[in-house]
Amino acid sequence: MKRRISLLFILALAQPAWAADTAELSRQMQALQQLASSLDARLDTLENAAQQNQNVLGLLQEIETLKAEVAKMRGLTEVQAHQLDTLDKRQNDLYADLDQRLGELAKAARAAPAAAATTPESPTTQLPDTQAETAAYEAALKLFRDGNYAGAIAGFKAFLKTYPDSALAPNAQYWVGYAYYSMKDYKSALAHQQKLVAAYPGSTKVPDALLNIATNQIALNKLADARKTLEELVAKYPGTPAATQASRRLSALK
Repeated sequence: MKRRISLLFILALAQPAWAADTAELSRQMQALQQLASSLDARLDTLENAAQQNQNVLGLLQEIETLKAEVAKMRGLTEVQAHQLDTLDKRQNDLYADLDQRLGELAKAARAAPAAAATTPESPTTQLPDTQAETAAYEAALKLFRDGNYAGAIAGFKAFLKTYPDSALAPNAQYWVGYAYYSMKDYKSALAHQQKLVAAYPGSTKVPDALLNIATNQIALNKLADARKTLEELVAKYPGTPAATQASRRLSALK
């Protein structure tokens, strides 16, 4: 009996200590669980941030790639623009050279009858008016060839006003329109080439004027009008260089 009482007394004394240890362990476990939960939440946040950063990095890389492509395209565009400018200048020079030769042939043709009519007793030289006419035309053409399009326009308009009946008048009218085209004033260029066709329907410059009309209509985004003009050029002036170019442009517009 005394022994049992002793055991009960010992257990009674030990119980508060055991209970205290259990409570401490429970508190620590709860603290650890809270810490674990906090760490899990932070890990989730970090994972989300990392994922977002990866997306941002991916977008940045894509943007840099696009920038490189845009720079490349701009470079190609500049090269093509330079090539077009060079081709335009070469074409202008070619037309100007051809036009000058035609002018010289016309001058020679006018001078031939005068030379045939000349007698030893009555010598005849080229008329001053003809010389002034040719000089005025060639001066305006030189301005065009030099790239002084505004000066060329003024020169050819002055020529047309002074020599409205000249054989070179259709040519002068053509170069007025072409100078405006070279200045990218497509509306004025179109109007002056249309004026040539209306005022000089029998001129050999009409096919070239029609081709330039179509070119300006394309530049002004009047594609239906351009097709109509090109078709008219091919139908009315087959075999001409202008008609050949018109056929190519019609194929490109389809």
